[in-house]
Amino acid sequence: MKTLIICKSIHHQNTQKIAKQIATVLKAEIKEPEKVGEEELKNYDLIGFGSGIYGWRHHKSLLKLADNLSNITKKTKKAFIFSTNGRGDKIPGHLVLKKKLEDKGFKIIDEFSCKGFDTFGPLKLIGGINKGKPDEQDLKEAKQFAKNLVSENS
Repeated sequence: MKTLIICKSIHHQNTQKIAKQIATVLKAEIKEPEKVGEEELKNYDLIGFGSGIYGWRHHKSLLKLADNLSNITKKTKKAFIFSTNGRGDKIPGHLVLKKKLEDKGFKIIDEFSCKGFDTFGPLKLIGGINKGKPDEQDLKEAKQFAKNLVSENS
């Protein structure tokens, strides 16, 4: 299963750490949204989309990529969504990206999210929250998530 992971990780590389764990299992390439062309996506069986969550949404560059995609294929393209955020949950943070991708013909087969070190906005005044996150347990869970993707889609 040829896999591409599209990831934007800017503040503390929280999401990049998760992307690397998933990529190791899936033997996937990781690229930033700005470096991905729509035509290139046709070459992959599975595409992961991930970033930190900012104001209840994925990073604007990931949302822009999703907006700019046409229906990339007549057959449904499989995808997964992942994120890190201060709360650690994927709902409602994944909803906007999920809807955009589904509208473009993607089938979202699974989602992953965990807490990340967060110093966004006023949190920087108190030194942030979730120091040390994602931790070893989170990285282990990301690897297990990827293993589940393989076993469920082989």
